Amino acid sequence: MATIVFLGAGSVTFARNLLGDVLSYPALADSDVVLMDVDADALERTASVARAMVDAGDYDATVEATTDRREALEGADYVLCTIGVGGADPFENEVEIPREYGVEQAVGDTLGPGGVFRAMRTLPTLLDVAHDMEAVCPDALLLNYTNPMAILCWALDEATDIEVVGLCHSVQHTAEAIAHYAGVDADDLEHWVAGINHMAWFLDAEVDGESIYPALHEAAADDEHYTADPVRFELLEHFGYFVTESSHHLSEYLPYFRTDAAVVEELTPPDGYEEGPGGITASWMPTGAYLEFYRGMKEWQAERDVEDVDLSVSRSNEYAARIIHAIETDTPRRVNANVRNHGGSITNLPDDACVEVPCLVDGTGVHPCSVGDLPAQLAALIRTNVAVQEQAVEAGLERDEDALRRAIKLDPLAGAACTLDELDAMVDDLLAANADYLPAFA
Repeated sequence: MATIVFLGAGSVTFARNLLGDVLSYPALADSDVVLMDVDADALERTASVARAMVDAGDYDATVEATTDRREALEGADYVLCTIGVGGADPFENEVEIPREYGVEQAVGDTLGPGGVFRAMRTLPTLLDVAHDMEAVCPDALLLNYTNPMAILCWALDEATDIEVVGLCHSVQHTAEAIAHYAGVDADDLEHWVAGINHMAWFLDAEVDGESIYPALHEAAADDEHYTADPVRFELLEHFGYFVTESSHHLSEYLPYFRTDAAVVEELTPPDGYEEGPGGITASWMPTGAYLEFYRGMKEWQAERDVEDVDLSVSRSNEYAARIIHAIETDTPRRVNANVRNHGGSITNLPDDACVEVPCLVDGTGVHPCSVGDLPAQLAALIRTNVAVQEQAVEAGLERDEDALRRAIKLDPLAGAACTLDELDAMVDDLLAANADYLPAFA
């Protein structure tokens, strides 16, 4: 019997899906589930749904809910972290203030000014989580879903003794998308993917031993496919490989796509684009598109009746429950996860970097695979992002404002849009606007 803690459980949809994954495994259906959130009302909604799911399926799992983090973590075996620190107001500042300086972020949660400042307001809370775990569940595995993934996991691994693994769904969603583009069944697709979170690459993608890359290149010439995913198809053409992050999000990590409003407009479908396999959302290219979605989702969740939630149990493509099941039952399984590169999984990236690589999971834990060298052009693109992450980790752990400013100045998109003096002025404005969320930089 495993004790599984959900931190940030107030997000009903995500918590419900992850709990459904756990309950879908008979070997985990008797788990002790502990839900924790600082928002008592949101927590109670999730707890009501979770208990109803357990009752509807007549599972042996138990569900507890608490707003006390230390109490929730007591004796945990696994901690799933989906927290968001600060909510919509600082998020809006992190998008709109850079916008005033010409830095156009569609999402703003992974790299760039938005990602770096999100890390600064999130890391202190995650460090508190890890230190609580050191005290009351030191052997527990922290499975982190919170962005910015690479910065946070790097910093937690650097500063604490807790084993942390970062999880995302971009590899799974991209596998679905490229199978769709290539006209093959996603269940038949074999792949080998490595890089960093939101910039990992399908180094191999095969069906029955045959590469689907020729079909992907043909798909790039198809207007419907290209319109759905223009940034990723552009990178495929110019750098030779398909990348894991969606076009709207990926466009922020590079200097090529967001410094000219006409280019953003050109890459945005004129009438929007219905979401397709793999979460195709090219219509989210405009600046602040995800912020608008985030606010709408919060309102929808707050107004949603618990009675309207689907209580059926099914297995999503998220990795968390797969990892827990593999460890608990000693069932070997391969997933893509975010870990430090200390073992040299990717030999032409820095040893300290947080990389997203194939990992073998069994009863002894999570073990990163050896990838070797990435193609030189892919490693070069990744290193531009790692440079920002490295400075952000230093800024967050050392409370170093100079490192914070260097992180912003090294960012590919910000550097393409602004002068160095403009970037300093932007940082000044962000520090002032979000001062309540950044006590370390007061």
